[in-house]
Amino acid sequence: MKRNSLIICRGGGDLATGIVHRLHRAGFRVLVLETDHPAAIRRQVSFCEAVYEGKATVEGVTAQRIDSVSEMEEVFARGCVPLFVDSKGASIAELHPDVVVDAIIAKKNLGTTKEMAPLVIGVGPGFTAGVDVDLVIESMRGHNLARILEEGSALPNTGIPGNIGGFTKERVIHAPTEGFIKNIHQIGDVVEAGTEIARIYENMDESGNFSGASVAVPATITGIIRGLIREGYHFPKGFKIADIDPREGELKNCFTISDKARSIGGSVLEAVCHHVNTCS
Repeated sequence: MKRNSLIICRGGGDLATGIVHRLHRAGFRVLVLETDHPAAIRRQVSFCEAVYEGKATVEGVTAQRIDSVSEMEEVFARGCVPLFVDSKGASIAELHPDVVVDAIIAKKNLGTTKEMAPLVIGVGPGFTAGVDVDLVIESMRGHNLARILEEGSALPNTGIPGNIGGFTKERVIHAPTEGFIKNIHQIGDVVEAGTEIARIYENMDESGNFSGASVAVPATITGIIRGLIREGYHFPKGFKIADIDPREGELKNCFTISDKARSIGGSVLEAVCHHVNTCS
């Protein structure tokens, strides 16, 4: 494998962005594959926003949406990361990548197999090293975060978010009802517990006008809105839509890659470099 070979990352959310950012900065060519309606809440640090905006820049690295894989080389030549809408990964067989990283973080395998590339890496639960992928990267916070597993699986999802400032599940907000979201506050805003940060409406037309019955979404704790799903997104009841950081002095964290994403990104980079050195 050479440095001008191709790495494909399935997923462009905040954890995947940490991986892609690190690989790109190390000189590797990475293509991101995403769905047509990604639902990241940490949108300021997620390359998947390029699906909607055409481009997304995170810590000096820009991802640019392409409409055909034939545009990929032009984007690489500009020093950017190409992003292609391909939720099923159909383009992988066409492109014959050297490495595939599944960082969708779906808590289950959505179709990634060892046959997709000489090195296939799965991030988080849902994969078994040596069975459906070659390596698994642990995504659970704790002593084993970002550990590279050559056999077995990552720890199962507990449904309890990591502890930040003494808060776990309290800091994450789930939709109280199905509908379309209208954001009243934005990522980076400081809010008090009980403040209405968004409202969920029954209907939204093509022009973005909201109507019908609505339900308020209050802040669960006092702090900074670190993540908030894109306005107009439609979701079912119980869907994760926001994240509040209780550390009011940590505003910059809303706009920079997290420690977790950097750690996982470092382990993926290590695995890729080991593969490069072994196969060269």
